[in-house]
Amino acid sequence: RARLLVAKAHERVANARKDFQHKLSRQIVDDNQAVIVETLKVKNMMKNARLARHIGDASWHALIEKLAYKAEEKGKHLIKLDQWFPGSKTCHVCQHKSDTMPLNIRSWACPTCHTRHDRDINAARNIKHQGIKQLKTAGLSVSAH
Repeated sequence: RARLLVAKAHERVANARKDFQHKLSRQIVDDNQAVIVETLKVKNMMKNARLARHIGDASWHALIEKLAYKAEEKGKHLIKLDQWFPGSKTCHVCQHKSDTMPLNIRSWACPTCHTRHDRDINAARNIKHQGIKQLKTAGLSVSAH
C-alpha cells in the first residue's frame, strides 16, 4: 500500500511538471518569432551531487522537445546552439574570449574593454546574438526583442 501511495505522489509531481512545461512552452512559442536555446550536457551536469536532483526535476530536455514541436506547428524557428559555444566566457561587447573560466567565477571583467560582466547575463546576450546570426545566415529575418 505504501508503494502505491509513493507511486501516486510521483505521478502527481510528474503530471504537474508536464503541465507547467506545456503551458510555458506554449507561451514562449506564441510570444516570439524565434526561440534560441543552448543544448547542455545534462548527463554531465547530473554528476554534481548538490545540483543533480534539481537539474533532474527541471527536465530540460523535455522542455526543449515541447518547444521544438510547438514551434514547428506554429511555423516559428527554434535554434539549438551547440553545447560547446563559449557564451559565458566571451565578452558580448568586444567579443574577447577568455581561455579558461572555472564555474565558481560568477562575474568577471573583460581584459580588453574592461567591461564588468555577470556570467549568466553575458551568456544570455551571447546566445541571443549567436542565434540571430544563425537565423540571418539561413536567410531569415526576425526582430531582436
